Amino acid sequence: MNNVRIVSLYSGSTGNSTLVETRSGSILIDAGKSARSLTNALRQTGSDPSKILAVFITHEHTDHMSALEVFLKNNKVPVHMTEMSLKGLHSPEGSKLRSAICAHPPVYSVRVADMTVTSFPVSHDSAYCVGYRVETDDGYRFGYATDTGYVTAQMSTMLDGCDSVVIESNHNLEMLRTGSYPPDIKKRIMSRFGHLSNDDCAEFIHDLADHGTKAFMLAHLSAENNRPELALCSAKNALSDFPDAKVIVAKPDVETVLVD
Repeated sequence: MNNVRIVSLYSGSTGNSTLVETRSGSILIDAGKSARSLTNALRQTGSDPSKILAVFITHEHTDHMSALEVFLKNNKVPVHMTEMSLKGLHSPEGSKLRSAICAHPPVYSVRVADMTVTSFPVSHDSAYCVGYRVETDDGYRFGYATDTGYVTAQMSTMLDGCDSVVIESNHNLEMLRTGSYPPDIKKRIMSRFGHLSNDDCAEFIHDLADHGTKAFMLAHLSAENNRPELALCSAKNALSDFPDAKVIVAKPDVETVLVD
């Protein structure tokens, strides 16, 4: 194994979770779906659920943390999230989840094993939403940002210079506009508090590649308003000046390796 391994366990509206593993420890970014799905996915990657040292939550929506209440019964790990997301969380007082939560201001930094994990604000219609930058002691830099209506200034700054990035490429604009969603839902998705389109994602990853990012994973694709080949085509066109850049699509129900 390299010094860093990054695997999307699953990605999309039904659930999201990403494993970041070094020789010193492992963390999860988000933990959606069920504890069984999460545990099985970790084992499929060759990772031991009991070795997870911390979970970092982007925001309180269920597709990002629904596995935790049961997962924490057998795996006692701290769950890091913002104070504002905690206020929006629908979980009873005294639950295992609430007992495990470490609440933070919107921008915070935590040391886990040989990793420093730092949050940054993104723009989504949740109580609050953040992305994360993970830096290892040996200098590897990984960025993660999904569930954002646009590329915020903080997001641009924090992902700049990362070696690899997981980035949202949620919808194809034409599919969304002509699709079956009600007008208010379409408006929400396309708003500055919705989700990043293929076009916006492509424009952003071109800038990141220009500043040295070598590997991209397109994540949180809409099953209704996107297709993997469309997201990949937009991204590859944007990266035509960077032939060595790697770009892949995170699968909704199967582990997808970005870095190994």
